[in-house]
Amino acid sequence: MTVTVVGIGGSLRADSQSERALHVALSGAEEAGAKTIAVTGTELVLPFYDPAVPERPESARRLIELLREADGVVLVSPGYHGSLSGLVKNALDYIQDLSDDPHPYLDGRAVGCVTSAMGWQAAVSTLTALRSIVHSLRGWPTPLGVPLNTAEVRFDADGTCSDQRAYDSLRLVGRQVAEFALGEVGHHRLH
Repeated sequence: MTVTVVGIGGSLRADSQSERALHVALSGAEEAGAKTIAVTGTELVLPFYDPAVPERPESARRLIELLREADGVVLVSPGYHGSLSGLVKNALDYIQDLSDDPHPYLDGRAVGCVTSAMGWQAAVSTLTALRSIVHSLRGWPTPLGVPLNTAEVRFDADGTCSDQRAYDSLRLVGRQVAEFALGEVGHHRLH
C-alpha cells in the first residue's frame, strides 16, 4: 500500500533554506514508504484567496487536488515578523475549497510542521501559529514540530545540513506523517 505525502512550503527565492528543509522532511516520508510531491516557491504564487470567486487558476486547482488526494502533509514556512509568510498562508487559505468534501479540510490527516527563521523567537512563534492553523483545518500535527534557527542551521544546495540533530528531526517529521498515513489508510480500508 502506497500513501502520498504532499509537501508545501518555501519562499519566492528558488532553493531557499525553507524549501531545502521541506525536501529533507519529505525524504523521511519516502524512507517510510510514501510517495511525495512538493509544491514550492513560484508554484505557490496564487491570487489572494477569495471564497466569492468561483473559478480558480490552474495552479490553485492543482494544489487543491493534490491536498484532496493526500494521505499526509508536510508544511514548511519561513517566519516573517513572527508568523507565517503570506505566500504559505494564502496557499493554506485555499484549503477552504475542501470544506464540502466527505473529509473536509485536512480532516484525519497527519501534518508535519516546520518553520525557519533568522532567530529562535520567530521560528518558534511561527511554528505555534502553523500548528494552530493545522488544528483549525482539522489536521493532526505530528508530535514533533521543528523550528529552525537559520542563524545556526544551514542547508547546502545538495540538502546537507550543518546540524545533524536538526536534519534527523526533519526526517523524523516526514516519517511520522507517512507512518500515521500508513496506519490510518490501512485502518480505513479495513472498515
